[in-house]
Amino acid sequence: MRIVTLALAACLALPAAAQDAGEGRELFQTYCTACHGIGGRGDGRMAPILTVLPPDLTGLAARNGGDFPVFAVARQIDGRDPMLAHGGDMPIFGRWFEGEATVAMQAPSGQPILLSRPIADVIAYLEGIQE
Repeated sequence: MRIVTLALAACLALPAAAQDAGEGRELFQTYCTACHGIGGRGDGRMAPILTVLPPDLTGLAARNGGDFPVFAVARQIDGRDPMLAHGGDMPIFGRWFEGEATVAMQAPSGQPILLSRPIADVIAYLEGIQE
C-alpha cells in the first residue's frame, strides 16, 4: 500500500504538462466531432439525428461554477459514469482510448484520478477550449 501511495504522490508531483492537449485535440477531432462538433459546441453532423443532444463542451467550467469538472468529464469518457445516449460506455471507440500509460490528473480540490493517457489528453484539450 505504501508503494502505491508513493507512486501516486510521485505522479501528482509531475507538472500538468504530462497531458498533451495537442494529442487530445487530434483524438477529439478523430472520434468526437461527429456528435460534439469541431469546436465542441454540440453541433456535429450527427447531432440532429440524436435522441439526446450533445452538450456544448466549451461551457463545462461555466456550468460548474467556473471550475473545470475533471472528475465528471473523466467518468463520462472512461465509462465510470455511462452515458445512456451512447448505448453504454463512452466513447463507443473505447479501445482507442485505452492506454498502457496511466496518468494522474487533479480536480481543483486536489483530489487525484488515474486515467489512460489518451483520455487525459482529451480532457486537457477540453479544459483548454472552455469559454
